Amino acid sequence: MSIYTPIAKEGETRRVLALRSPIDLEPIGELVCANREDVQAAVARARAAQPGWAAKSFAERAEYMNRALKVLLARQDEIVDTVVRETGKARSDAMSMEIFAAADSLCYYAKNAQKFLRTRKERVHGLMGIAKQLRIVYRPLGVIGIITPWNGPFVLGMNPSVQALMAGNTVVLKGSEVTPYSTKLVEDVFREAGLPPGVLQVLMGDGQTGAYLTEAGVDKISFTGSVRTGRLIAETCGRQLIPCTLELGGKDAMIVCEDADLDRAAAGAIVGSCMNTGHYCCGTERIYVVEKVYDAFLAKVIEGARKLRQGNALGFEEDVGAVFWDKQMEIIEQHVEDAVAKGATVHVGGRRNPELKGLYYEPTVMSGVNHDMQIMRDETFGPVLCIQKVRDVEEALLLANDSPYGLNGNVWTRDKEKGFAIAARIDTGSVSVNDMAMSYGVPAAPFGGRKESGIGQVNGETGVRGYCHAMPILIDRFGGKELPSGYPYTQKKAEGMKKLMNFLWNTPVGRWLS
Repeated sequence: MSIYTPIAKEGETRRVLALRSPIDLEPIGELVCANREDVQAAVARARAAQPGWAAKSFAERAEYMNRALKVLLARQDEIVDTVVRETGKARSDAMSMEIFAAADSLCYYAKNAQKFLRTRKERVHGLMGIAKQLRIVYRPLGVIGIITPWNGPFVLGMNPSVQALMAGNTVVLKGSEVTPYSTKLVEDVFREAGLPPGVLQVLMGDGQTGAYLTEAGVDKISFTGSVRTGRLIAETCGRQLIPCTLELGGKDAMIVCEDADLDRAAAGAIVGSCMNTGHYCCGTERIYVVEKVYDAFLAKVIEGARKLRQGNALGFEEDVGAVFWDKQMEIIEQHVEDAVAKGATVHVGGRRNPELKGLYYEPTVMSGVNHDMQIMRDETFGPVLCIQKVRDVEEALLLANDSPYGLNGNVWTRDKEKGFAIAARIDTGSVSVNDMAMSYGVPAAPFGGRKESGIGQVNGETGVRGYCHAMPILIDRFGGKELPSGYPYTQKKAEGMKKLMNFLWNTPVGRWLS
């Protein structure tokens, strides 16, 4: 049974979807999808509101973020309830991923955006530095279109919106049709915080609504989602000559060295693979373990995975929730079946949970996997630990880099410098040493993928500046003087330029000056 189903509704010309909860497949509401006219109207309102918002000081914008933070904390139970109802994720995952991370984002960018975006002076090199000053001003791009997925429907709407808003832009945000009401709460929080009309709007709709947004004349698209959709968005933005950042799929590798703390590494593997039901772009999907510690590591993972609690009581005593979307359940099942057919061994799980009505897949541990299997090549996005034995770290690195994806990864060793050296050789967007993928949760860290995992980076100074145009302004120190190389051109001026170039780049003193 599908999580959302198109239905006909009398008197409604827009597309309407009937929504069901993955917890029990019971109806939870209807979604009326915004059409092209709705999208264009939202962008027009954002365009009208942007100059006034950009004119506010950083302190004024930060005050709205601080108010939104207070609203968020006051309404956190309501937000968690909504997210859990739409996704089926474990309540603790909703609390840490959606509430804590969103609150941290609001606080961090309210405090730091001004520092990241203050006008800065740069030294002009060489002789020109005597006559010229360079200042770089960060100007907001204008209207930002943000399109977010279903795995973190509140935080993945809140975090980029805060960055774009603090940079002086207005935002039109479109969430997934799987989790529309969770994303809508971003708008509700800011409205209650008193944000001026038109500064942040949430569009309710499906993929077609998102396509309308990419064509609606915004100044940048920030997208998190699938590789396929990311390619389409990149093509659309390229045709319009507008920038985009794309955070796409992942197939993150974990390398366990022979000197690793195996208890900690096994625990990290379990949470890295099963947190958020495995619906985590930086989730651990491939685990390479040096053969000297392979058996001991596998035994610890099996023991730990068997203790995981899965249920539908929706309290804080459950570890792994439901699969959020029926289409993702099909992919998980297909990958596990393909691996088993090709010789993999299932030690724990490997099936839908027969005791639960909804979309629950048991936490799963598999060994004997290899790169001939879909589960080691394609994004599974589920609570599955795939463990492969390797001879040494060099083979682990070779396999870790044998992927079209490159979003994140992690390395486990008692030697921090060794871990750093190994991490630096993984062809991926970011790496954690002795922890699961944490980069997105550290606001100061620029976050983005390599290869098919995306284009550009978000978060931190890099992310906030990505919502601006870095505008260089060159100022003459001694205005009013005749330009030495200006019109009219003469033979004498040309000979003088030749002498200057010969001095600057063909003599020791000249090279020092330049």
